[in-house]
Amino acid sequence: MTTRIDARFAELARQGRSAFVTFVMAGDPDPATSLDILKALPKAGADVIEIGMPFTDPMADGPSIQAAGLRALKAGMTLKKTLEMVRGFRKDDDSTPLVLMGYYNPIYIYGVDKFLVDAKTSGVDGLIIVDLPPEEDNELCLPAMKAGLNFIRLATPTTDDKRLPAVLANTSGFVYYVSITGITGSASADSTVVGEAVARIKRHTKLPVCVGFGIRTPDAARAIAENANGAVVGTALVDALNASLDAGGRATPKTVGAVADLVAELAQGVRGAKQAAE
Repeated sequence: MTTRIDARFAELARQGRSAFVTFVMAGDPDPATSLDILKALPKAGADVIEIGMPFTDPMADGPSIQAAGLRALKAGMTLKKTLEMVRGFRKDDDSTPLVLMGYYNPIYIYGVDKFLVDAKTSGVDGLIIVDLPPEEDNELCLPAMKAGLNFIRLATPTTDDKRLPAVLANTSGFVYYVSITGITGSASADSTVVGEAVARIKRHTKLPVCVGFGIRTPDAARAIAENANGAVVGTALVDALNASLDAGGRATPKTVGAVADLVAELAQGVRGAKQAAE
């Protein structure tokens, strides 16, 4: 079964370019503005969109994304409302792949079977659950794949060749390579080191490899996209959103544009990559 994610990467491969993958937090700074931002992303140049599921204890996230999650929770965002937001997006866009990213706890509380049915019918294409290792595949990964959702796994600089086959065993859609050891937004990615890591992962899988963490500028996005099938940017977008808020942390008329404008700049960087490499 081909998902929107599979179709999008196949299309980009035909075009000879890498994907620009954006991350935003569902419900940040409030549900209505968050949906407006989501709708603006494809027009600005996002090829795939990751949507953060707000959670009270986001251990892999840096201060920016933690703060975004807390703003969303304060604004009343829930997993149910996140799925409603996906439904709202799908009214006008049936082709952009959407990936829910976050932690297992909210899904476990929601109920795995119910969540998978609701996620699929709302228009979700894939899941990235950072705290479920391959040893727990029966919990969510295998049921998600059975439900027709891609289960996207993270590989890191510490994932060695012995560990990689386990990480890749039930992965689909794409592999998300975390370019730095540490939390999101904490350092810059080194494109040379990343290139070697991507080549190593590709020896083990035919799946596209996207690289995230530590990409903040169009130049950095271009450098990563030269070596990978996609560049993922999250913290920089969340920071742009945060900088547009008023003193009370509420959305302003500038908020949607602040994110969309940065996405457009970064997308240019990614789109310039393959020409430079040819």
